[in-house]
Amino acid sequence: MAIDPATGRRISPWPFVGLVLLVSSFFLYAASGLLAPAWAVVVLLLTWLVMLVLCFVWWNAHPKRTVVLGIFSFVWWWVAVTAGGIFLDWTA
Repeated sequence: MAIDPATGRRISPWPFVGLVLLVSSFFLYAASGLLAPAWAVVVLLLTWLVMLVLCFVWWNAHPKRTVVLGIFSFVWWWVAVTAGGIFLDWTA
């Protein structure tokens, strides 16, 4: 682990891993317009934005939760798009 020279505290790598996972899932959310109607894309992007804010809120307080959140962002996208295809008849 790295040490913050200003405070002398250890810097956890977990928030960075979580943020990378979360930011990499943005492509799926942004490209959802190919599979989902516009209103659903807006809802998906808003949920992604909430997850991004939550990632920064948990940055210092709960660094390992950011990794779970990053993984959850992929799972949530898949569940939302699959459920929309099955129950709401979204087609590509």
